[in-house]
Amino acid sequence: MNARRLDAVLDRLKSLPTPPDALIASGDLTERGDEASYRRLRAKLEACPFPVHYALGNHDTREGFAAAFPDLAMPGGFFQYAADCGELRLLVLDTLEPGRHGGGFDDARAAWLAERLDEAPERPTIIVLHHPPIETGIDWLTTDPAEPWVRRLADTIAGRGNIVALVSGHIHRSITGQFAGFPVVVCPPTAPVAALELAPIDPDRPDGRPIIVDTPPAYALHLWRHGQLISHVDRVERQEPVVSYDKTMQPLMRKVFGERP
Repeated sequence: MNARRLDAVLDRLKSLPTPPDALIASGDLTERGDEASYRRLRAKLEACPFPVHYALGNHDTREGFAAAFPDLAMPGGFFQYAADCGELRLLVLDTLEPGRHGGGFDDARAAWLAERLDEAPERPTIIVLHHPPIETGIDWLTTDPAEPWVRRLADTIAGRGNIVALVSGHIHRSITGQFAGFPVVVCPPTAPVAALELAPIDPDRPDGRPIIVDTPPAYALHLWRHGQLISHVDRVERQEPVVSYDKTMQPLMRKVFGERP
């Protein structure tokens, strides 16, 4: 099911009138982290007409990923790297902590990030990581602000003038927030979404609430314009036009564009 949903998103991205400059695959690339799954994923994504930047999530394994992607380096044993995306620079972090559902970010990873940020202090930079370092209200998936890795990340990026935003996944919902003074964009999943339930959850008392619900697969499109990052979210579903741009709409278009400098 998830493979079909991923195919639907990739087909949509390939057919956009303005194709993306790159695709950020923000972690949980497979269900179990096995080499065969990564090889199937690689075949799908390498068919895209744009570069793909991978990140690792809690469902991933470094061993399985490295076996399928032997050409991608893991400095210090972590899958972290810098990538160019037009005017922007991407710094992809490895927040995978084996055996843990939540994120991890130790001193070695923090030192790597600090060095990369120091390399280009004037370059607009997006930090990509699977686990958003914010409390989202989705109680069973969220991050506690008191977790040591969260404090370490906050200390590493504090006061940095080159960071535009943090882009993440993990929560299976589209969410925006702030962390250490920077915008956080949590992208929606190609897989089914986490139910929007903000009430606390008791791990000792199952209450029958929906956990995962079926909606069409979704994706985010990030637009960099006039020195600002704008993020849009859309679903892969049939969308019937209510209004089309024909001659009856032309006066409105001329008025709208005529008001601009």
